[in-house]
Amino acid sequence: MSCKYLDHFYMTIQQTQNDISTNWIETLALEELNMEETGVINFNEHLNPVKLLEESSIELMENLKERFEVYLTKFNEFRGSQSGLIKSFKISNTINDFMLYRNSLKLVVARRSADVLTIGFLSNSGGLFSARLNFEESPTSKIHEIKAHVGAFNKIQWKFNGEDVDIDSLVRHYLTEFIKHSAR
Repeated sequence: MSCKYLDHFYMTIQQTQNDISTNWIETLALEELNMEETGVINFNEHLNPVKLLEESSIELMENLKERFEVYLTKFNEFRGSQSGLIKSFKISNTINDFMLYRNSLKLVVARRSADVLTIGFLSNSGGLFSARLNFEESPTSKIHEIKAHVGAFNKIQWKFNGEDVDIDSLVRHYLTEFIKHSAR
């Protein structure tokens, strides 16, 4: 084999390793080490959808929070002035719920359970409403729910109204709605 071919081969392997999430295999190795140290064996834990849903919902919330932070930081930088800035807050006594706040409006993103995330607006006047959707002219008083679906081989997909959720599209939609409603 030529050196050029081997270099390309190893670069391809390295790129593939960078693209693949290895968290699950690292956790498996740590659990095995723990098993050897404690003597406690749990052969069925990987089949428990509740544990998988818990991990998946925490990971999704972290991804959402991270993306919202990136965009609101950029928005605040472009906005420039101190007035009208969007602030982000962690909701106390929760794992990773958070809210955005501006001009008496809150966008609350919360884990209601391991398989349901909720997203909704809360005004200081006590009104609770959802973001408008492309087929609605005005918001409804019902908050939106993102629900987990456990598929074959415990693959977890997050869905809204039965459709797969794209995190970037979700963040863009809710942040745009939040900015439009809180500009008043």
